[in-house]
Amino acid sequence: MKKIIILTYALLLAFSVSLFANEVNIFSARHYDSDVQLYEKFTAKTGIKVNVISGKSGALEKRIIEEGADSKADLYITADAGRLGAFAANLQGGLISDSIKSAVPKNFRTTKWVGIAKRARIVYFAPERVSGAELAGLTYESLANPKWKGRLVIRASNNIYNQSLVASLIKNNGKGKVAGWAKGMVSNMARAPKGNDRAQILAVAAGEADIAVANTYYLALMLSGKKGPEQQAAAKKVKPFFPNQDGRGTHMNISGAGLVKGAPNKVNAIKLVEFLLSEEAQNHIVNNTFEYPMIAGVSPHPLVVNMGLDFKQDLKTKVVNYGKRQADALEVMTAAGWK
Repeated sequence: MKKIIILTYALLLAFSVSLFANEVNIFSARHYDSDVQLYEKFTAKTGIKVNVISGKSGALEKRIIEEGADSKADLYITADAGRLGAFAANLQGGLISDSIKSAVPKNFRTTKWVGIAKRARIVYFAPERVSGAELAGLTYESLANPKWKGRLVIRASNNIYNQSLVASLIKNNGKGKVAGWAKGMVSNMARAPKGNDRAQILAVAAGEADIAVANTYYLALMLSGKKGPEQQAAAKKVKPFFPNQDGRGTHMNISGAGLVKGAPNKVNAIKLVEFLLSEEAQNHIVNNTFEYPMIAGVSPHPLVVNMGLDFKQDLKTKVVNYGKRQADALEVMTAAGWK
């Protein structure tokens, strides 16, 4: 009888451990309720429980580093390839499968992290103050042209989106040229950098500047009304412009997932990433976050479609370069006096 009890206990213990292990732990710097809905769908399909720790990227990265081998993190999900690249020493290879390789272009993945959605960093302009002739052939490089003096708004140099944009410019033009470009950008600013991307769009709508640099999904978010009627009205006063169409194409970036070193549930983590790259999940993402889909065959949200889809994307500049040249980007911006 005693043997039976012990055996039963052992079986129950094994079952409970197995059940507990059927999970995946996410450290996410994305703050979308719609992501939680996706994880719930994943659990319903697979039986794998998704545990989410949310926070700002810096705090999450610090926790993963401090916990070291004791960390329970499987996936680190955040916006911007620059962040993932800079954190790559704390990620491991192996985030790869046939379905991931077929879904994600090489430009938007490594073996340590994978893009799950795309975004473009573009120019917004006031149509009543900026002519078509002024915009013709506009590039990121030409934003430093003196004709834009006192007419430009853009976020601060500590913003990762700007750091990645400048890193891409360094990759394509060299650090020396970009150092001069950064000084021209500072000279052209209508005000000292302040606020988020939406604040730059609002500044153009309010007449504080004629052009702004911001990510694509922010305009769609404002137009949707989710940020209130005032921002919706302001968004209708500006127009999007996609730079570098005669050259390498518009700067692209990602939201992505990285496989944390020592991930206790690596197999489940890969399964979750594969799910996030499924048609079902991609449709869910783009219709809630206004990002571009990572995979082919999925249409963005109608508000994003209305901004135009026939623009040339920069697929020449691998996004892995954003992390590699992040320090150089911050250095040239700081030297230029970019606040």
